[in-house]
Amino acid sequence: RLAVGFVKGAKVILSIPMRYGMLGFLMAIVSLTTAQGDDFDREPISYSTRQPENRVSKLIAELDAGKKTLKREPGFGYLRSLLAELQVPQSSQMLVFSKTSLQRHKISPHTPRAIYFSDDTYIGYCQDGEVLEITAADKDLGAVFYTLVQKDEEKPRIKRNTENCLICHGSSSTKGVPGHLVRSVYSDASGLPILAAGTYRTNQTSPLRERWGSWYVTGTHGGQLHLGNLIVRGRSRPEDADNAAGQNVTDLSSYFDTDKYLSPHSDIVALMVLEHQAEAQNYITQANFGTRQALHYEQSLNRELGKPANEHWDSTKSRIKSVCEPLLEYLLFSEEATLTHKIQGTSKFAAEFAQRGPRDKQGRSLRDLDLNRRMFKYPCSYLIYSDAFDALPREAKDYVLRRLHEVLTGKDTSQPFAHLSASDRQSIREILLETHPGLPEYWR
Repeated sequence: RLAVGFVKGAKVILSIPMRYGMLGFLMAIVSLTTAQGDDFDREPISYSTRQPENRVSKLIAELDAGKKTLKREPGFGYLRSLLAELQVPQSSQMLVFSKTSLQRHKISPHTPRAIYFSDDTYIGYCQDGEVLEITAADKDLGAVFYTLVQKDEEKPRIKRNTENCLICHGSSSTKGVPGHLVRSVYSDASGLPILAAGTYRTNQTSPLRERWGSWYVTGTHGGQLHLGNLIVRGRSRPEDADNAAGQNVTDLSSYFDTDKYLSPHSDIVALMVLEHQAEAQNYITQANFGTRQALHYEQSLNRELGKPANEHWDSTKSRIKSVCEPLLEYLLFSEEATLTHKIQGTSKFAAEFAQRGPRDKQGRSLRDLDLNRRMFKYPCSYLIYSDAFDALPREAKDYVLRRLHEVLTGKDTSQPFAHLSASDRQSIREILLETHPGLPEYWR
């Protein structure tokens, strides 16, 4: 059988026996993704050599200076301490059992990998794993990857990784930038992905019926179906497997020993928020890199042609639009999958997520969840407050905020924004005016 990959928009047929599984496929595309990685390893991005500036890099500096330390405990190692230092809530725990990550040999349906996240940080934990896997959303570099060895050391060290992670997290699947990737796959009883059955990239536009293959899911969702909690057994076609028992699950103890984890949950709301957030951060990074590269090329061209350094080209404006318009549409939940029944999680995640605000004088927040017909009550992403959005090049940020103003004031009612009612637009605009300090004066 053949594996089919897509690298920088090109369809690539790789002659790889499927018995080698995901690892064989990933190793085969290393050379193909390296060329793409070179794009952001050059100026003006310099991904591998530029000093990161994010929540994890700040913790590393504090650990090196002796201002902070990490505490290790039996079983979980540094996990609980690291979550606390990076302000990542335990309630965000999600569990995935496919062998599709760094410590694949530690992952199975009986020993799923746990993932925890905040607005800008992700932590992966495996039972008896050699390392904790850490990712930070960096304001200039997109996703930056780290590991923390789980050995008992007097001075534990968090190490940055710039190579292996980008095999999956720096390809066309992450929009050609260092980013995050959420997949839904069929897995067998050992956790091996059944690639011949197909896989799904998951974000807020994905119908629920395609989501959460090889993920455990706790929560209720009425008559809506999904692929969570499904372990494919025997020789049946995975897509034909009966997953009735995997729906509306609130207790995972029949699948594995939940006492081996910080929480017994793999919350459906946390999964949905993760899917929105991971892709939104990829769009922000794409807008950042694309704008910086366009401006860098323009400056080089002006220098070569002997033109004024501040002369702007229409092609530059076009390139900026091409990476910023998709970001705007995603932030406003264009083409979001419609919910048909109420979604309810099993942990404290939804309540803790909503509490983080900010709120306007009427008590409204972009973090308020709907979960009846759509994810959020006010469909504009809370990541508009993030450091990564704030650090967008001026040309990109100006473009997005100007277009956002046009949409929210009703000047643009085109198809990508037809899902926004007049009430939605007014509420979002009012919330942003009171809670976002970086809006241009014309918004007022």
